[in-house]
Amino acid sequence: MPKYEDNEASFADLEARIAKTVTHLTTFSAADIDGSEDKTIELKLGGRETTMGGMKYLLHLAMPNFYFHLTTAYDILRHNGVPLGKATFLGTR
Repeated sequence: MPKYEDNEASFADLEARIAKTVTHLTTFSAADIDGSEDKTIELKLGGRETTMGGMKYLLHLAMPNFYFHLTTAYDILRHNGVPLGKATFLGTR
């Protein structure tokens, strides 16, 4: 996976980083992902190595982590006066 430095200083920089990530994601096909639920995922968490199946990784680590960060960003933006509501969070506005 590509590694990016955390040196973005503006929204334009962040948008460019997102664009690079989206471009990278377009290099994958469905065949690259099919069967991943049965793959063994090896990770270092809290200084120790752990393994888990792909489906467990998705449901118990990756998705909760994603939604934690999404919600935190949403909360920070709301706190700073950005006019966001539930519809924005749900993607219906």
